Amino acid sequence: MVVTPALLARLADSVPPLTPDGEEARRWAEEELSKPVYAEAQPTLFDRVSRAVGDFFAQLFSTQLDGGWASTFAVVAAVVVVLLIVAAFLVWGVPRATHRSRVAVAELFGESDVRPAAELRAAAEAHAARGEWDEAIVLRFRALARGLAERGVVETPPGATVHGFARQAARAFPGSGAELEAAAVAFDDVRYLRRPGTAELYRRVAAVDAAVAASRPLLAEVR
Repeated sequence: MVVTPALLARLADSVPPLTPDGEEARRWAEEELSKPVYAEAQPTLFDRVSRAVGDFFAQLFSTQLDGGWASTFAVVAAVVVVLLIVAAFLVWGVPRATHRSRVAVAELFGESDVRPAAELRAAAEAHAARGEWDEAIVLRFRALARGLAERGVVETPPGATVHGFARQAARAFPGSGAELEAAAVAFDDVRYLRRPGTAELYRRVAAVDAAVAASRPLLAEVR
């Protein structure tokens, strides 16, 4: 077969263009930006506020002031902003990891479970209603751990033990330290030592779960 210029021209005409038109390019861009990875990379509200405050101070102290009322206004504005930041820390505490990163770890004491604390509690209550105390105790303790992880109080990384978790949680909730350790013992007895669960053991685990869920942690003591 002889390749002639005319043949090459016809072949080139038969190949679809690699450059999309305007509408197709817009559609490709929308499909690409709709991927979850771009949503996860978006700055949080705290990131945006911090950046705005930083920009304000940078502009404030880089501006040439002539003194008088302009200097006074700048000083007063700076003091007000600092007081607002301090008040925010006192009310909401030190910014912690985002909710998405806190609940990313699915493992809970050797088993994978991605359910949130509310679903784990509901499942535990369902088992308790049927008198299935072993399952109820295990699930309620996992609900306790998942609930504190969702709040950013105590993390439960892979390999964490129930007693290590109980010690960390006790630093955040010192008033419930003994009850947290007792709940960890109940989990160990049922899950690993194969001792039969009871309604009383489940009541203890459920009670400490409810107590810490309704209490404010001492965040400064957790780390």
